[in-house]
Amino acid sequence: MILEARPVGIFTQEFSIEAEGQEIALLDSSSWRVAGAISIGDHIYRLYREGLRSGAFFLEYEGQVVARAVKPSAFSSQFDIELYHHRYSLTRASVFGRGFAVLQGEVVVGSIRPARMFTRRTIIDLPPDWAIPFQVFVFWLVLVAWKRAAATAVVGVTGT
Repeated sequence: MILEARPVGIFTQEFSIEAEGQEIALLDSSSWRVAGAISIGDHIYRLYREGLRSGAFFLEYEGQVVARAVKPSAFSSQFDIELYHHRYSLTRASVFGRGFAVLQGEVVVGSIRPARMFTRRTIIDLPPDWAIPFQVFVFWLVLVAWKRAAATAVVGVTGT
């Protein structure tokens, strides 16, 4: 099932996660820290990074880590993800676009990409057997990469 993430407001980091036009989850990503929460009905999943500027990224439910991701390099937008006791890579699909591909080994198993150019609406096309919290966790990692790229671009423009 393909999901769509729609920003709740213009300047917010809150996204409605929808399937076939129905909201199934809400992602509230912090604007200031690498943290957030996923709400699915009465269930709350916590998203956070181990340290302020380094360390692993976690998806936690009721005090238990259920998914983990690490960046092999601070200079790369790639994440190595552990889900269901399997390893995946989340990496930019192209040097020029904002889309990301999810690979298991060398095989592309999914993607996360903007719905259109110049929009924050996002298409989440991941394996249908992945639980919704895991799919939203991977989308959150893409948001982290997009925020970092935007911050780097601003520093590059203002720093010259």
